[in-house]
Amino acid sequence: MKYNVLLLGSGGREHALAWAIAQSSSLNKLFIAPGNPGTAEVGENVNLSISDFDQVWDFIQDNDINLTVVGPEQPLVDGIANFLETKNHPVFGPKLQAAMLEGSKEFAKEFMQRHNIPTATYKVFDQNNFDEAADYIKEQGKYPVVLKADGLAGGKGVFIPETEAEAMEVLEELKTSDSLKDAASRLVIEEFMIGEEASVFAISDGESYKVIGNAQDHKRIGEGDTGLNTGGMGAYSPAPVVSTGILDRVEREIIEPTISGMKEEGNPYAGILYCGLMITKEGPKVVEYNCRFGDPECQVILPRLTADMLEVIVACTESKLDTVNIDFDDEVKCCVVLASGGYPESYEKGKVITGLDDVKDAILFHAGTKKEGNQILTNGGRVLNVVGSGKDLQTAIDNTYAEVEKIAFDKAYYRSDIGAKGLKH
Repeated sequence: MKYNVLLLGSGGREHALAWAIAQSSSLNKLFIAPGNPGTAEVGENVNLSISDFDQVWDFIQDNDINLTVVGPEQPLVDGIANFLETKNHPVFGPKLQAAMLEGSKEFAKEFMQRHNIPTATYKVFDQNNFDEAADYIKEQGKYPVVLKADGLAGGKGVFIPETEAEAMEVLEELKTSDSLKDAASRLVIEEFMIGEEASVFAISDGESYKVIGNAQDHKRIGEGDTGLNTGGMGAYSPAPVVSTGILDRVEREIIEPTISGMKEEGNPYAGILYCGLMITKEGPKVVEYNCRFGDPECQVILPRLTADMLEVIVACTESKLDTVNIDFDDEVKCCVVLASGGYPESYEKGKVITGLDDVKDAILFHAGTKKEGNQILTNGGRVLNVVGSGKDLQTAIDNTYAEVEKIAFDKAYYRSDIGAKGLKH
């Protein structure tokens, strides 16, 4: 069968998904809503509001869509998979109850506690009791401490204050910030875990699962992992810190009990499960779950896959995941994010981007861009993802930065140390 596919989303992750799906021999037509100038090169962008489920459903019917793939977390946490399932329409992405693993930090922590999944110790407070939260932080007296807004905050709801004064400032910001106070109606306070972060991704049909890659993301804006948290400034895959022994433990102690636990509780988890991990002295522990591919980790994982991504997704929606093989090439991929100057705080849009046609030895995934006439302009905080390859990590890093340097726009910013952590291994 040839599939008409609708992919929801507009970022770098969605361009990577569109790029992978477009290579499938099973694809008839690919639509991306709303997409970006990069996705327009591999499919047809359509102007839909992905938060308007009725509008999405009308488009599905009018265009004989056989499968909908959901890129970002918000529609999943809002229940789009449930909505489309009531229409008997195949959708790739977990249902609302399962997506709560990302939608509520408190839900995730309680789930992990019930199923003995290793994670940091924690306590939850609601916004009316931030005075109690302040007292709790002072009583613990351990810094750094981790403060997490319970709800979705676009990757910007986690704070790691290093002093009591900083912690009090964060509490004040979470109470008053227009962009955060809804997400922080409840607050999770966690112990700070010492180790190295990595992400392991699994794909599940609700019954079985397969690991679909691992990566290391670089969340902070500044070199050497300093400064504010961002949606991610770069990534590489595979991550040497995820050794075979560690991966075995991640599967046994984290992925397996998560998939079986969700099924036991009547909320089978079907879709991509992102396990954000801290590799500690005691072993891997969960920092957070996400209910979709990471961004920019997706951009380094999908180019390594030798499997047909559309066929894998279809098998997943048909509960036949155990019939497909997931294999990878033996190259290392490195992704560097070019961002607008000022990101993750205020930044300007509409800067002309030059040099895109000069990038020959890397894959270019668009994130915050728009097209006007023949020009591509900046249209977001994270603008472009440059993904290079190499036989080893150092070669992949060198090849990626050689292509990054060909691209220019006013106040362009990128980190020059993506992947350096992996070289220590």
